[in-house]
Amino acid sequence: MRFSLIAGAVWVILATLVATLPMRRQFPPGIVLLISAPVLIGWIGVEHGWLWVALGTFAFVSMFRRPLWHIWHKVRAPKEVAQ
Repeated sequence: MRFSLIAGAVWVILATLVATLPMRRQFPPGIVLLISAPVLIGWIGVEHGWLWVALGTFAFVSMFRRPLWHIWHKVRAPKEVAQ
């Protein structure tokens, strides 16, 4: 078995553990998981092909839909003009 799949399985277990934490304690480890997921998905894709990238991306967006939605709206929000 390739190390990328082991790292992916560890990521899933860590994400499950973080989800069991109280909401106020989920933020710091959740950010680490959010940032590391695209790197991990890319690594798995390099070793195993584009189909696994597509499936991993779908799972990632499904799992982090609210934080990604919030980030998207922060980036796309029009800037207030100071008068």
